[in-house]
Amino acid sequence: MNWIDTHTHLYLDQFKENIDEFLERCDQNGVNKLCLPAIDKNSFASMMALTEKRSDSIFPMIGLHPCSVKANFQDELDFIENQLENPNRFIAIGEIGIDLYWDTTFQEQQIKAFKKQIEWAKQLDKPIVIHARNSFREIFEVLEEVNDDKLFGVLHCFTGGKKHAKKAIELGFKLGIGGVLTFDQGLPNVIKKVDLEHLVLETDSPFLAPVPHKGETNESSYIPLIAQKVAELKGVSLEEVAAVTTENAQKLFGI
Repeated sequence: MNWIDTHTHLYLDQFKENIDEFLERCDQNGVNKLCLPAIDKNSFASMMALTEKRSDSIFPMIGLHPCSVKANFQDELDFIENQLENPNRFIAIGEIGIDLYWDTTFQEQQIKAFKKQIEWAKQLDKPIVIHARNSFREIFEVLEEVNDDKLFGVLHCFTGGKKHAKKAIELGFKLGIGGVLTFDQGLPNVIKKVDLEHLVLETDSPFLAPVPHKGETNESSYIPLIAQKVAELKGVSLEEVAAVTTENAQKLFGI
């Protein structure tokens, strides 16, 4: 079976010393394509260096994470715009969105940055990868405002309810399913009702490791553990989950 981790931060410092071991475990577990969401310009060089290490199987995105939106957010957007002069290097604009969990100080700036990056994605015909935390209402307000046939992508680390899943799918988005599915009480009831064609798999490593590794450093080789939970909930084989979610990711990102 072949798997794609559609959202992994394997370029962060937690992996630097042992990156070859992490990549080897991916190979051993059939996780043969990795999608790297950007955070900000400070981590950009590390992300691109990892991409160059395995350019046939590691694919970068470009974007400004909402938690990195500060008073200087325009400088960050200018950096992204410069990088987008060579857009074919990037499979998506992400991760972008609105995060009101940690801090609401820069909520207005987060929304401005989100809208601007959606605009670039549409111009370049690229998917967007959305980070939404304590912000489904604000996220959907923006998406409905800018909705057209150029808008598509994925709600990364989806943890919403049935109405959020329905709305995201209606707007043409996939749901990114990660380790939270293996330990959350409510999410399994939501995903049980969602067709596989709307799902892609992700780890969001090094965060949110699935059971039985909850609380440890997450890694991309754990994708099959998440898939097993999906298979149980949907009453289908692991092979079917692999085939459908991999095809979904390939079509979404063009990889």
